[in-house]
Amino acid sequence: MTSPERMLDTDICVIGAGAAGLSVAAGAVQMGARVVLVERNRMGGDCLNVGCIPSKALIARARAVAEAARWPELGLSGAAPMVDFRAVKDGIAQVIAGIAPHDSPERFRSLGVEVIEADARFLDRNRLMAGDRIVTARRFVIATGSRPALPPIEGLERVVVHTNETIFSDRMQPEHLVVLGGGPVGVEMAQAHRRLGSAVTLVTSGSLLPTEDPELVAVIRARLLAEGVVVLEQARAVAARPRSSGDGVRLHLAGSAGAGQVVEGDQLLVATGRRPVTEGLDLAAAGVEVDAGGIRVDARLRTSNGRIFAIGDCIGGIDGAAPQRFTHLAGHHAGIVIRQALFRLPARVETRAVPRVIFTDPELARVGPTEAEARAIHGDIRVLRWPFAEVDRARTEERTDGLVKVLVGRRGRILGAGIVGEGAGELLQSWELAIREKLKIGAMAGLITAYPTRAEASKRAAGQAFTELLFGSRSRRLVRLLLRLP
Repeated sequence: MTSPERMLDTDICVIGAGAAGLSVAAGAVQMGARVVLVERNRMGGDCLNVGCIPSKALIARARAVAEAARWPELGLSGAAPMVDFRAVKDGIAQVIAGIAPHDSPERFRSLGVEVIEADARFLDRNRLMAGDRIVTARRFVIATGSRPALPPIEGLERVVVHTNETIFSDRMQPEHLVVLGGGPVGVEMAQAHRRLGSAVTLVTSGSLLPTEDPELVAVIRARLLAEGVVVLEQARAVAARPRSSGDGVRLHLAGSAGAGQVVEGDQLLVATGRRPVTEGLDLAAAGVEVDAGGIRVDARLRTSNGRIFAIGDCIGGIDGAAPQRFTHLAGHHAGIVIRQALFRLPARVETRAVPRVIFTDPELARVGPTEAEARAIHGDIRVLRWPFAEVDRARTEERTDGLVKVLVGRRGRILGAGIVGEGAGELLQSWELAIREKLKIGAMAGLITAYPTRAEASKRAAGQAFTELLFGSRSRRLVRLLLRLP
């Protein structure tokens, strides 16, 4: 017999206090629902503690060093900054500490959320054990996130491996950092550490940023090489050994570009992907299906148990697509669940216009398909471009790398946009809105953009759709005819 004090009945029980879970809990409780939130580790999840916040704080400090290196070309002089790596990491910790109270158990309890700091596992389809409490709820929301996935490399267990979960708390600056993985995390961290003074070798088994448009990636690759990052593409790590000195790592490579090579460094960062966190939940007891990509959900984020939703990084792909693990998408998921669980409104996940930003310098941002993906789906498309080298604001700052690239369908509808350049993530928002609202390219071409701003590149790219119409021979004949009229 279960004692009454151990029983807890609620409207919504959220498992996981990362970005997705916190958004559901805060939104639901402020709308009048009874909410239980269960978290076994730190509130705020990866984004606050070991992901978005510390990585962008590190990138900001690395960028400051890089900006100082540009002083001579801008006609400025002064002593180059000295990097105090320990102080840099202390500063990152302070940023996290400044945000942490917003995500803390105390704040959520003050909102009226019942916070249980314990492990969680399902007892059956309707009950959850959280610590020593048994929770029943009208709806459960699984938001347990993801964690780094280590590749199957011989001997990797014999060397010290950093992931995003440890790299930001290590106060020791690497003399030579080896980064394994050419995705967003690997590329961002490679550039940041190089700017802070470490030698960096980036090793990837495929191409750099393989899910992005190669034309845009070429700009990032060129910048990394120019800044001194050694980039080894098509080079697969097959074995890891400690260095003869006893610390650090020796990576043995294979592949078309890496056969027989050995890369040595005193620190190794592995950024080769992530896997959903589902272990320990006993999802089988709850009737929740899981596959290799994560918890299986439909387009409304419902699991195979109609009482249970799953959101954020722990889910697999939707409608056959690959999983997308972004903090902003987790927030979107939270809104979809709240609309259904509280208001009984049908809601589906947005899949056409999900923005993504890689926070290198310059940034790479995209919404919608790449050019190759768009051609595979739509066949004949138009590709419009405008380089930042022809934008006055970029010229004044002498930061002219990159371009705006827009994909347009047969009837003028905007299908996708990619930007590589300074502030690309901010410039992307207008294209996201255009795609969501199913606008045609003329709407963007007709914008009045403030001068001088980088947004001019977006307007100019859109205007390319009408260049031939406006300045072609037919237009010139028409103008000559009209000018003859009295």
